[in-house]
Amino acid sequence: MKKALITGVTGQDGSYLAELLLDKGYEVHGVVRRSSSFNTERIDHLYRDPHDPAARLFLHYGDLTDGTCLRRILQRVAPDEVYNLGAQSHVKVSFEQPGYTADVDALGTLRLLEAVHDYTQSSGKVVRFYQAGSSEMYGATPPPQDERSLFYPRSPYAVSKLAAHWYGVNYREAYGLFIANGILFNHESPRRGETFVTRKITRAAARIKEGLQQQLFLGNLEARRDWGFAGDYVQAMWSMLQVERPDTYVVATGEAHSVREFVVAVFGELGLDWQKHVQVDKRYFRPTEVDSLCGDASKAKRELGWRPQVSFAALVSMMVAHDLELARQERTLKDAGHVLPPRGAAHG
Repeated sequence: MKKALITGVTGQDGSYLAELLLDKGYEVHGVVRRSSSFNTERIDHLYRDPHDPAARLFLHYGDLTDGTCLRRILQRVAPDEVYNLGAQSHVKVSFEQPGYTADVDALGTLRLLEAVHDYTQSSGKVVRFYQAGSSEMYGATPPPQDERSLFYPRSPYAVSKLAAHWYGVNYREAYGLFIANGILFNHESPRRGETFVTRKITRAAARIKEGLQQQLFLGNLEARRDWGFAGDYVQAMWSMLQVERPDTYVVATGEAHSVREFVVAVFGELGLDWQKHVQVDKRYFRPTEVDSLCGDASKAKRELGWRPQVSFAALVSMMVAHDLELARQERTLKDAGHVLPPRGAAHG
């Protein structure tokens, strides 16, 4: 039985990847940050009590800011594959917490790479490592973007991810480690965090449909992104670690849509006139904007046999259906006399 270690296992991508690996017969170990409240809801359906002989998902407290704990976890788990998905991944937040973003996303990757390097040296074991890159690393570079395109990051998040990317490439070339770099374009799902623009839109539109709120405040409606389904993209991550030689791969749909188009599709799915409910608030604009990202995944298709399975329209429908059910549950509670907690500022 292969063993995999996932940082960021409680996130959107981590949960889909854990599902995929468990389905493939892996024993999966995840690194989780200590919190006074439970933050494992995305993987609760996968978890079994570790006393259960059939349990194959195990969680370990740790943090990318703590190199010592990363070494201990590697020694304890002895993984065959490591997927580094952990990050402070919100672009707007990275402008407000640039130091923390750099510590986790850039230096955190370096700490994990050093731990893996030391572990392979002492154990003699080959560990295959996946480094999660981001299309934000391209920033101002005109689309379409592929593995040969210039990087031009436009946020502390993007700069940090770019540093992590090059750390991975350097450790691959310097030490002969099996390190695959995935440059993933935007990928969404019903498990996307509610402060990210796609989920912010579907969540708010569903609540508007159910009469729970009236307005949605957004930033730049003209920004264009290449949106795919997260469940498809974790398949590409796994495939990168199954080839003979590690390399860098862009993962994308090759189809870009503006935020405005996403809004129109979501509100149209619910039979709503978006112009009656959506307002632009300049507070949600970035200090340095990324106008257009659209990836060319020809290399991944050719060498990994990977192709996206979920279309843009199907992704919108999936997310709307999920959030409409949540809104209906909220409506039922409200009608029964329960006082609903206020929504965060990010939801308008």
